Amino acid sequence: MSKQASDLVKGIAKLASLPEVCVRVNELVDDPRSSAADIGRVISRDTALTAQLLRMANSAFYNFPSKVNSISRAITVVGERELRYLVLALSAVRTFSQIPVEIINMASFWRHSVYCGVLARLVASHCHVLHAERLFVAGLLHDVGMLVMMNRAPEQAKQALSRSEQEGRELPQVERELFGFDHADVGQALLQQWSIPAALCETVGCHHDVGRAEEARLDAAIVHIANVMANRAELPADHSGPVPQVDALAWQITGLNEEKITAIGDEAGPLFAESWSMIQPIVRHA
Repeated sequence: MSKQASDLVKGIAKLASLPEVCVRVNELVDDPRSSAADIGRVISRDTALTAQLLRMANSAFYNFPSKVNSISRAITVVGERELRYLVLALSAVRTFSQIPVEIINMASFWRHSVYCGVLARLVASHCHVLHAERLFVAGLLHDVGMLVMMNRAPEQAKQALSRSEQEGRELPQVERELFGFDHADVGQALLQQWSIPAALCETVGCHHDVGRAEEARLDAAIVHIANVMANRAELPADHSGPVPQVDALAWQITGLNEEKITAIGDEAGPLFAESWSMIQPIVRHA
């Protein structure tokens, strides 16, 4: 990750800071002296976040047999670390939905992000990954660096989008030519500034270049595949240009293939609809 990407993130630090409740939950989860009750008390102070988390815990994503009606119960059934990732996901969407970005449609951006998150979680389950909530969050935040670039360097970011579309080239390639880094680098730098676990930072930073990943190679490969699937699904019916392709290394790492991910894609529709119904109000009302 380049120093320039880190510098761009420093410029947005005050705008894109996580809410205190998210920062505190991160600290408590990493503190062996804290308890589930401590975490529950912090989360419960934010009534909107509490309602969103309980709705998510009661969704088809978890399919628990009985209703989860309190944060303490959610921590018990979902787990402290998994709940931390859900708090991060909801907090990040809330944070960025308040940052002015005029270049793209924010609802479309978050629809793609949620769909990628849903697909990443499903792909992870097919790869027998335990505690796959982190993959939902990695998929949800995989393009968050784009929002930083669009806020801090809107003209260059707009030029990169335009050239990518007109020349039929991958956006990260064009970004590297214009900026010297791409949006994945910026996303990784931002998550590091937020003190997010290193593996999640690397997953976001390497989802376009899986071979660069070290600690989180499988997770990066999963998000890479999910992103390709999401991009393919969004192509118009009359699309005649190149179709996004999965890196051969990602197939090798995950053991998946085109046939398997087609079946996974068929599972995603209902889960996406439910997940988007939970995220959309945050985007709309921020």
